[in-house]
Amino acid sequence: MKAAAFDFSRASDINELTALKEGEKFVAGNQSLGPMMNLRLVRANRLVDIATLPALRKANEHSNHVEFGAAVTHAEIEDGETPDPANGWMKKAAANIAHRAVRNRGTIGGSLAHADPAADWVIVLTGLDAKVALIGPDGERKVNIEDFITGPYTTVLKENEFIASVEVPKRPTSACWGYWKFMRQVGEFAKASATVLIDQENGFYRCALGALEGPPLVLPRPLDIIEGDLGPKKAVEDALSVRKIASYDMHVAALERALEQAKEGLRL
Repeated sequence: MKAAAFDFSRASDINELTALKEGEKFVAGNQSLGPMMNLRLVRANRLVDIATLPALRKANEHSNHVEFGAAVTHAEIEDGETPDPANGWMKKAAANIAHRAVRNRGTIGGSLAHADPAADWVIVLTGLDAKVALIGPDGERKVNIEDFITGPYTTVLKENEFIASVEVPKRPTSACWGYWKFMRQVGEFAKASATVLIDQENGFYRCALGALEGPPLVLPRPLDIIEGDLGPKKAVEDALSVRKIASYDMHVAALERALEQAKEGLRL
């Protein structure tokens, strides 16, 4: 199938993005919106391309975080063209997103705005405790990643509000991480995923589950899970009982393997 007829323009100034009319949508890499329009799941009168806006194409390094412009591509992160505040985690995660053709065009902001529960950046950025900077008619605001996605393909973005950047805290070289996802074949979205971050230097620990029937889930008592006082199976069962998920097996296994990866880093 092909998309219904629509107009197309390229934004020349970031201020244009807060004044879109009804039926107009932003587009950057078009790796998610395009297929949905082709399937007639989404329609738009006009697409406004934001992929070349300089303000959204930069990755700026600050003293305690890196700010990724929303239009930075997966491939640019994979190829090391941007700073990596996670000492290689973001680079490795980017390299496992779909296929290279998708990574060449797909953007970090577009992935979050699409909010597919199984997407890599959705769970990886949750594991990294990122913040999302939003700009709209009422100005700029920042939202913690775990509060940004509210459900499948649903976010806190308001009308004419867009993602400007993603802020990822810097971690010391001693920090260790693990990320595991289950998928039927390379390039597919995950059926279950989990991340683990161990930052002993700053006393920061995080375990999170992704590819759920809703937003990613940050698990309580992460240090107990990491140290083994709370087993992965019990941790997942307690956390997912609220979501009424019938089977926990793949999520338990994903968390176990992410834990193994993170702990292996501590032993190196």
